[in-house]
Amino acid sequence: MRFPLSSSPRQHASRREIFGWAMFDFANQAYTLLIITVVFGELFTTVIVGERGDSYRWANFLWSLALALSYLLVVVTAPLCGAVMDYRAEKKRFLLISYLATVAATAMLYFVTPGYVVVGMVLIVVSNYAYSMGESFIAAFLPELGPPESLGKISGFGWALGYIGGLFAAGFTLIALGEATADNFERIRWVGPFAAGFFLIAAIPTFLWLKERGLAQPPGRSYRAIAQARIRTTLHELRYFKDLTTFLVSLLFSMAGVYIIIAFAFIYGAQVINWDESVRNIMFIIVQLTAAAGALGFGWIQDRWGAKKTYQLTLALWVAAILAIWATPELTAWLNRLLATHLQAQHVFLVVGCLAGLSLGSSQSASRALVGLFSPLEKSAEFFGFWGLANKLAGVFGIVLLGVLQTLVGLQASILLCAALFITAMVICMRVNQARGCLAAKQWEPH
Repeated sequence: MRFPLSSSPRQHASRREIFGWAMFDFANQAYTLLIITVVFGELFTTVIVGERGDSYRWANFLWSLALALSYLLVVVTAPLCGAVMDYRAEKKRFLLISYLATVAATAMLYFVTPGYVVVGMVLIVVSNYAYSMGESFIAAFLPELGPPESLGKISGFGWALGYIGGLFAAGFTLIALGEATADNFERIRWVGPFAAGFFLIAAIPTFLWLKERGLAQPPGRSYRAIAQARIRTTLHELRYFKDLTTFLVSLLFSMAGVYIIIAFAFIYGAQVINWDESVRNIMFIIVQLTAAAGALGFGWIQDRWGAKKTYQLTLALWVAAILAIWATPELTAWLNRLLATHLQAQHVFLVVGCLAGLSLGSSQSASRALVGLFSPLEKSAEFFGFWGLANKLAGVFGIVLLGVLQTLVGLQASILLCAALFITAMVICMRVNQARGCLAAKQWEPH
């Protein structure tokens, strides 16, 4: 089946609008970095739950369970919301709701004190669900911002600006709030309100300058009826978007690995590497700078080499990074024997962090742009809803599997799961034909 040629050419949005779109990435990195990746995750496992004679295995499992529940909610609702947003031209409204919900739930993390495990888990489920939905909603605007040959640069610019935002947020945290320890709890508990305030203020340009370009369909149908009808249609049509479907399966495996790293990298540093606060602070900066460089650099490469090749290259970088993370203690001991030095594992881990940061920024940017290339403008929110579904289903799958595995074999050994996930994603992606996928998006026309 061939769709008639679409009459909706993709043209460049204004620089101000692109900047406003990218500022949402800048703003929401405060949540990702401070709450999920670095500060609150470590605070929850080591202080809120605490060590119970099992090397934090129970605490790590509860953390993974809270994240998995939030991602499962996204799996259930993201495509439905995307269908409604396209039909009613309400992407911006849904984005605003998710943004305000994230801010409110994140600010309330201040009230999570040692022993209040259930309260902490509930607030993480709510805040991470709202944040994750917003991530899909803002991505749905990407195909409207430029022609296919520019989406790599635009997506890369957004991710890079996001990591710069994370650097600003982390800088304040390091200077003003200190480390995530029981002794410093009265100061570090402010990380929730600070992340919420940063997100609240920094995302204002998004809502001032980002445009809602869709045309609303006639009212009179409930959101539920709209969502169900459009999802049935899309599921039928997905067989004509074979390359998008195959890529989403690949993305399921690759993002499972990424979400494990996001959720456990700094917990790994604290529990396996046993790093000092100063080294952890340096890692803050290294990861943000290298991730920004990866997003920008690979965004430029993507528009020249092609999104699929770039995505495959980033997965290869991830495999190398995971092997280096796993082998850091043994690699340090080997280097000391070989060079007669006294290196510490935490310092070698900083070098590994450069490779991980480069992989993080580049893979996320490339995957978002590739979905944008495969998405018709009129179904962008809906298709990015499926992108969100694949992302968060990956989060459920990856984090729960890692959480269970680390209770059996420990955190260091279980991190190798990520390498297997990235290799699987590479193999599946070999079946994706970028040119055919772009043509399917170009030839689709709404019925």
